[in-house]
Amino acid sequence: QVQLEQSRGGLVQARGGSLRLSCAASGRTLSSYAMGWFRQARGKEREFVAAISSDGGMTYYADSVKGRFTISRDIGMNTVWLQMNSMEPEDTAVYYCAAARREPGPHGDYDARRTEDNYDYWGQGTRVTVSS
Repeated sequence: QVQLEQSRGGLVQARGGSLRLSCAASGRTLSSYAMGWFRQARGKEREFVAAISSDGGMTYYADSVKGRFTISRDIGMNTVWLQMNSMEPEDTAVYYCAAARREPGPHGDYDARRTEDNYDYWGQGTRVTVSS
């Protein structure tokens, strides 16, 4: 069983600012897991944000965050990060990290990475608010 522990909630940033979210695992190493970040804004469905392969060699991003957000992982620290720059009010949401026991499809399969059913474990969520 993998437990994912995310950054504390209630993070607030002004428009154009930056935040870094963390997702740490306990109970098992994350080195063999593909990881993803999703978010859910109030009144909307949860959506894919970014994903990274188990070896860190491949990353995937939603168009809405490409060029602004960066997903990374430190295998030694058993942690995955989401660096968010140039934040916009539209980034306001609860952010969830997720872990997949197996790579969600072959390398390059973006649709597989954005499919929630391909992830086995989820963090508790971190609320992020970006003010205008």
